[in-house]
Amino acid sequence: MSTNLNEYSLWTALVTPMNEQGQIDFDSMAGLLKEQEEAKNGVLILGSTGESLNLTLEEQKAVLEFTLKQNLNVPIMVGVGGAEIQGTLNWVKYLNDFPIHATLMVTPLYAKPETEGQYEWFKILMDETIHPVMLYNVPGRTGKSLSLDAVKRLNQHPNFFAIKEASGNVEDFKNYVNAAGGKPVFSGDDGLLPAFAEHGCQGLVSVASNAWPKATHEYVVQSLEKTLSKEDASLWDACSAALFCVSNPIPAKRLLFEEKRISCHHLRLPLSHKDLSQAATVMEASNRINNWFNKGKE
Repeated sequence: MSTNLNEYSLWTALVTPMNEQGQIDFDSMAGLLKEQEEAKNGVLILGSTGESLNLTLEEQKAVLEFTLKQNLNVPIMVGVGGAEIQGTLNWVKYLNDFPIHATLMVTPLYAKPETEGQYEWFKILMDETIHPVMLYNVPGRTGKSLSLDAVKRLNQHPNFFAIKEASGNVEDFKNYVNAAGGKPVFSGDDGLLPAFAEHGCQGLVSVASNAWPKATHEYVVQSLEKTLSKEDASLWDACSAALFCVSNPIPAKRLLFEEKRISCHHLRLPLSHKDLSQAATVMEASNRINNWFNKGKE
């Protein structure tokens, strides 16, 4: 489909559901994808929430191909991440053969590269792709922030689309808005969207929208329009935090399982569902958000 990416202010970083044997549960995945389509949310597959680096290459390809076969009426973004350039470049080339709408390129993992290394890494990948690129700053996972100087050198690249900023810091967010050269900057932190909206944020790449697709869509609309009350902002901050009480996506998968929206809360090692011993925290958060959304429809 022909898609204007600027029409989508919410992208769901989709979980990858698995069965008790640890294999991808495509039946559950079809249901999750349909939920996102009904909520009119863009879909990001194979990000960190999708456990992409815990999947084999063949499984990643299967997730991509299955998603596209659903013929969703919303755009699809695909994660591009790694620590080794040739394999990452091969993945980008592979994606060029598919009608996806964008890619999410994260700062290289583990090596903690400086500005020149980051610039050259992203430049090689952005030169090769035919798809719009959202650069991703998530120092809590990569060990290194996305270089502001590298961003300034890349922001006029024809494939530069946006930035996903997940440092958890308002001052850092403001710096990325300045470095982006007028291109959109999205929050990667669900609970901080109202604060970031005060400084030019244009959307959210969300974990919470796995749990609450339509409610999160409404939360994003109100945050960007600056009509969300302080009380509601505090509610969303607290309830979103419940999805990070242990490593993401353990809580989100547990919630989806408890609500019978996926068949199992299994994760791929090194993640384990056993690290969340009980579901009370996430279920309380879900009840509070669903009550908020339903009250708004009255």
